[in-house]
Amino acid sequence: MKGIPISALLGLFFTVLYFAAAILAPWIAPYGMSEIVGDVWEPASTQFWLGTDNLGRDLLTRLIYGGRNTIFVASMATALSFSLGAILGFSAAVYGGWVDQALARFNDLVMSIPTLIFALVVLSVMPVTLTVLILVMGLLDSTRVFRLSRAVAVDINVMDYVEAARLRGEGQRWVIFREILPNALSPLVAELGLRFIFAILFISTLSFLGLGIQPPEADWGGIVKENREGIVYGIPAALWPAVAIVTLSISVNLVADWVLNRTTSLKGGRGA
Repeated sequence: MKGIPISALLGLFFTVLYFAAAILAPWIAPYGMSEIVGDVWEPASTQFWLGTDNLGRDLLTRLIYGGRNTIFVASMATALSFSLGAILGFSAAVYGGWVDQALARFNDLVMSIPTLIFALVVLSVMPVTLTVLILVMGLLDSTRVFRLSRAVAVDINVMDYVEAARLRGEGQRWVIFREILPNALSPLVAELGLRFIFAILFISTLSFLGLGIQPPEADWGGIVKENREGIVYGIPAALWPAVAIVTLSISVNLVADWVLNRTTSLKGGRGA
């Protein structure tokens, strides 16, 4: 893969590895997700590569299925936040006037409430399902995407090639999706990596606090919570999911930085 820096290759390798493990979890996991196969907190061995957890379940299996759930929720929430935030941000910049003011002020109102507290309040009164988690995380995170996409679109909206499109008689939808979106890809790609990392950390935090993915389903934050008491006794069961979170976060960031560098030429747009 000529031309790709080592850092991007490493990031791409681990990112693909984690996503592949998530997709193939039912076929590569040594045991069932909730199957008790040994004693509590057994050390690593040829039978249990990472040992067992607080209930005697295979820790490697839990990590694989935990990654599947964590990555799925984070990916869906990120897709929702970007779809909603970018479309509303571009629309606010293009339409302007009261539409821009209404969307911007509502966005500021939601952003003024701490995200974690907002999520905890909502999830404490609603059933904690994967759909609810994705909706809550996606809607809250869309405010950050809205702010960035609006700021970028405001600058692009006054470019000569956008004015030329309007003079040709193109509608607002054309301007948003054919003129602004392609020329806003560079900052949005960088933000995409950051938002995905934030979603990974957010769902892990919610699960650690007991309002994320619910047992017996596995996820990385929940595995840390279940095995945190073992740290006092020198048992590393809670550290493995933490390592997985850190590794995936760094890997995605390295890939996003590389993609950003490759798409930098888009910043100037067709008017450059």
